[in-house]
Amino acid sequence: MKLIQFHLPKLGKRVGIVTREHQVIDVTSPESPSVLEVLKLAHKERVTLGVLLADIQEKVSTPPPMRFTAFQSAETVQDEDGLTLEKLDVTPTENIPHLMVPIDTPEVWGCGVTYKRSADMRDDDTQQDIYTRVYHADRPEIFFKATLSRCVGPNGNIGIRSDSKLTATEPELAYVLGAEGDIIGYTLCNDVSAWDIERENPLYLPQSKVFYGCCALGPMFITPSEVDDPYKLEMKCTILREEKEIYVGMVNTSQINWKFEQLTEFLMRDNPIPFGTVVSTGTGIIVPNDLPLEHNDIVKIEVEGFGTLSNPVKQL
Repeated sequence: MKLIQFHLPKLGKRVGIVTREHQVIDVTSPESPSVLEVLKLAHKERVTLGVLLADIQEKVSTPPPMRFTAFQSAETVQDEDGLTLEKLDVTPTENIPHLMVPIDTPEVWGCGVTYKRSADMRDDDTQQDIYTRVYHADRPEIFFKATLSRCVGPNGNIGIRSDSKLTATEPELAYVLGAEGDIIGYTLCNDVSAWDIERENPLYLPQSKVFYGCCALGPMFITPSEVDDPYKLEMKCTILREEKEIYVGMVNTSQINWKFEQLTEFLMRDNPIPFGTVVSTGTGIIVPNDLPLEHNDIVKIEVEGFGTLSNPVKQL
């Protein structure tokens, strides 16, 4: 199952099921005001997400029609009655429908140096071997990344710190944790990072990682049943500047050095992790140093079946 959160003027946040045709079924109700609350309710009642949402749909007396298409189509989309469906994948504005972060996560944690290429290139930049040592170590790099207020959804502005001259995108696969540390879903993450601050001194890592617009999530929350193998996903990152492609990078998640369960075990050691926490699994796409993000760039992260997470860049 694929879920989104989206905004409707005068109604606010809505919960939607994305169909295989990329249309949206609104399943918002008092008991399901957000994706996080839906997931918590399914856990509490010990039912599958599908069973719970089917029950919620039956209880909604006047369900809104399927009059939206989420994304993934550049062409005009019509429903079975020939009516044009309004796109949600647009710049977020209060007076128009638009996509939001797929889950109101209480915390986002990041993992670093999980890909070999990432370790090699970062050691080249710092003239040290700390990243290679971490890559081969028995303990992964895990750091606190963001709270919800620092996150943006599709088409929201990711930020460049005012004291950074080399801020970069880090495209990553992320997973969502349940009550017992089980993986209950996946999404895409842009772990925006001020590399120059981190490279000046590794102790500056929190300042490199945590700031407004440092984390983009979306476009969908995808249940594990929709993902055949999370370690065989082809990820693409594109940076557009003045509508021209200045960078395209690819990586397959088969190159990741850690199993997600291992990352979770280290994360949760003596560390209470709330339900719905997002864990971003590290990047294998390293943008060259001579292409730092600039104001008004567009960053797109794509994985087949996950949609495209697109975000404009804003100088803070």
